Order: sequence, then C-alpha cells, then structure tokens
Amino acid sequence: MIKKIKASRSEKLIFIFIIILAISFFGSFLLIKDKCLFVKNYDPDKIQFDNPKNIAILNVPCGNVIIELYPDISPNSVNRFITLINSKAYDDVAFHRVIKDALVQAGDLEFGKEGNLDYGKIGTGKSGLGTINSEVDAPFDFEKGSVALARTQKYNTEDSQFFIILRDEPLYETEYTPIGKVIYGLKALEKIKYSDKSQYVLRPDFINTFRMLIN
Repeated sequence: MIKKIKASRSEKLIFIFIIILAISFFGSFLLIKDKCLFVKNYDPDKIQFDNPKNIAILNVPCGNVIIELYPDISPNSVNRFITLINSKAYDDVAFHRVIKDALVQAGDLEFGKEGNLDYGKIGTGKSGLGTINSEVDAPFDFEKGSVALARTQKYNTEDSQFFIILRDEPLYETEYTPIGKVIYGLKALEKIKYSDKSQYVLRPDFINTFRMLIN
C-alpha cells in the first residue's frame, strides 16, 4: 500500500504562488496581443443624436469613433470633409503621424493608402480637389477629442489631411481649422499604433472605413 505524503504549508504556498504567476503571465500575454481588449465599441444605431446629419463614423482597428461635425463653425472645411467621406476616399488610409497621448493624424490620400504607402512622401499627399482656405476666426475650444484639418506652415493650404487631439490644446485656436469633435470612442484612438522614436509610424494602423451616419 502506497502511503500518501501530505504537502507542507510552505509547499502549498509555493504551489499557489506558481499558479498566480502563471495566470499573471498568460493574462499579460493576452493584453499585449489584444490591445483592444478593454475598449468599448460604440454602435451608432443604439445612440440618439441631436443632429444625426452631422455625425460621422470613423472605424479604426479598436472600433468606432463617433464624430460630430460643426458646419456652422467651418462650413467650407466641413463640406470638403463630408465630400471625401461620402466618396469613401478615407477608407484604408494610414494614421501616418501619431504622437502618444497627444494626437493622431491621417488623410494622405495620395501616399497613405494601404498597400501603396510611400514612406518618403507620406504626409505631403493631396486629394486632387485643391486646397481650401483656413477657417480660424470663430471661437473654438480645442479640447481633447477635437478634430481639425491639417495644413502646411502656411494658412489656406488645407486639403484632405486631418488630426484628432488626445489632450487639450488651447494654443491651437486660430491656428487650425476645427471641423468637429469626438463624442464617443476616443479610447479607440488612444490605441492607434505610435513610435517612440518618431512622429511618423512604420507599418502604421489604418482607417477601416469612414461614413456619415446619414448620407
């Protein structure tokens, strides 16, 4: 008859410690593998909007980013933005410039398309529709989640590129043309791939789709 050996208290504690360590390891592995694990994906069909015609749905790797556009503040710029959204021009376009906890930028339709990235020129591409004038005169608080058109160092050079800020930037007022604000899904933007060494991202994340709620 084989006599059972009873584990000592210290052996039990070591065994429990090993189990906890293993759970922590695999839990950390899953978190690293799935960066979107705790990001809520908002369904626009389940949300009541005050101005549904001004709502745009930006779908990114971690879910939907719901943006309210402000045509009363920047009519020409918002019109250009909606024109590009309705033509599906932003689909599969890279978030080519990302500053951690500060901003994400996309919209280079010429050099930023998935499968046709030009790392030497990305950030300089155009839409083919020509530039439009800056609309920076109306008061606007550049709070976290604000969406604006990007430009060169000169005014009146806005085209298709846009950025979304991930923190308050009060000094952007009168500098950039505001076109809207994220009202749901900002967390999904905070998970966009960035580089510690540069604002420009190698093998970046892409916009999946960009649509108006009401066409």
